[in-house]
Amino acid sequence: MDLRLYVITDSRLLAGRSLVEAVEEAIRGGATVIQYREKEAPTRRMVEEARLLRALCKARGIPFIVNDRIDVALAVDADGVHVGDDDMPVWLARKILGPRKIIGASADTVEKAILYASEGANYLGVGSVYATSTKPDAGSPIGLEGLRKILQVASVPVVAIGGINEANAREVMETGVAGIAVISAVMGAPDIFEATRRLRKIVDEVLGS
Repeated sequence: MDLRLYVITDSRLLAGRSLVEAVEEAIRGGATVIQYREKEAPTRRMVEEARLLRALCKARGIPFIVNDRIDVALAVDADGVHVGDDDMPVWLARKILGPRKIIGASADTVEKAILYASEGANYLGVGSVYATSTKPDAGSPIGLEGLRKILQVASVPVVAIGGINEANAREVMETGVAGIAVISAVMGAPDIFEATRRLRKIVDEVLGS
């Protein structure tokens, strides 16, 4: 699984633009994973949107992950889910989804990183690295130092998240993470394709590919 540029949706940032079109532009720009994240929509709308995005990602060969909602992930046959501290435990998500689905888990401490990997997470979303407005419950930023501490103990790939943009993506990638996860840097950009393309260029330069 190529985690280098992990794009997370947020319909609040799209300023009237279509979610499907936004994701299509992100994929065209170089996104390697798409996560559908929708905190406030009714379940029916979530299933409808996730089904459209799942079809798009499948056609492009891009893994499609659903944030939090295992029921929605199952309903649309998503490639996996991403869970946080307040969501279903990783071990239970693994029990429900089986061995083949992707499970990501949010971790902001060394202890959580070790636990979630041991429970069956395939990768860790680590942060918030910097302050972020898209996740008000993210807690205090852990900074690059906190990120490095988790990288030292992580037994699965780490994706950095939280306040990452074109200005700081290079220094984050240089810590040794597998990739960066972005929300507003892509979904809130005037030109989603171009914003994604520029971020992908930075990531590829650091990874040497």
